[in-house]
Amino acid sequence: MTLWRIRATVDDRPGYLSVLTASLALRGVNILAVQVHTTEAGAVDDFLVDAPETLGEADLLAAVEKGRGRDCWVARSEARGLVDPPTRVLGLANRLVRDPDATGEALRALLGAETVTWRPVPVGTGPAGADGTAAVGVDGTRMRLGDGAGGSFDLARVAPDFTPAEYARAQALVEVATTVAHRAAEQVTLVLPDGSEVGVRPAGPDDLAAVLALHERCSTRSLHRRYLGGGRPSPERLRRLLDPARGTTLVATETDPSGATGPVVAMANLLGEGDQAEAALLVADDRQRRGLGGALLRRLVARADRAGYAALELHVHTGNTPMLRTLYRLGRPMRLDRDGPVVTVTLPLDPRPSPART
Repeated sequence: MTLWRIRATVDDRPGYLSVLTASLALRGVNILAVQVHTTEAGAVDDFLVDAPETLGEADLLAAVEKGRGRDCWVARSEARGLVDPPTRVLGLANRLVRDPDATGEALRALLGAETVTWRPVPVGTGPAGADGTAAVGVDGTRMRLGDGAGGSFDLARVAPDFTPAEYARAQALVEVATTVAHRAAEQVTLVLPDGSEVGVRPAGPDDLAAVLALHERCSTRSLHRRYLGGGRPSPERLRRLLDPARGTTLVATETDPSGATGPVVAMANLLGEGDQAEAALLVADDRQRRGLGGALLRRLVARADRAGYAALELHVHTGNTPMLRTLYRLGRPMRLDRDGPVVTVTLPLDPRPSPART
């Protein structure tokens, strides 16, 4: 028996697919897997089949045509074709998480493309060149994908034509690589005034255990200043803070000379609501008064500026003198409104249009 890939367009009408499969079965062809790609021309069925060694490409083409299939393409396959598409895509995505620079190789493996070329040309949705950008989408055996880095990927293969489903899978892989690359670029090492170093990066749901440990290390006073008397937050609340619907959370981690990452020593939250954002900090007791809070706050202000918010608010306990001093050191205009033991500090920002809030 021999493995083959068969792709053919079938009218999306009751019984037509069964006619095609029956035509293949009459020739002893065993269908191992099938994918259906919806297109404007009809349903494109992609089969992985096991056929008798006596059958060749012409025999399979004849079987498909007799089964009412059209625009048929047939090619020999390998054992790796037995891996189902979702598993293959997940495996490639996992590779990109470890190495986002391998995007071109992942696209080639996913789509069987002969050529994958990255171009520093931004993409648009109109006709190519109409607005100075390249148009994305598929055109027969050519495909163009938008890259979050500001360029585009051009793919080509001899056959078969690309389908919208293949385009969607490929674009999703590119977006995974873009997200990973952006996160890597946002990971920085801060050198504090005392010469110590901490790593700062965007947080995620996987940081919940480390952030819970940070809260365990913090004194009741530090937690009171951060949550204004609300007590220790629940794991569910912390999970939401680590992955906010609008905004971002940064965590600072200890580093050692070998570059190994240590425990989380601070957390900084930027939460958006309407045209304003709210910022809050929690720094471990043994890391306070060393410049870490100020460094994190400056990064939150910069992010809020870039996101186009009109103002940034912080709710500070009147007894939190170090935090108020840190705010004054920013050297920006501020408005202070006191309500009992809490001071609301408002920093006007420079609102600019932003395609997407951070």
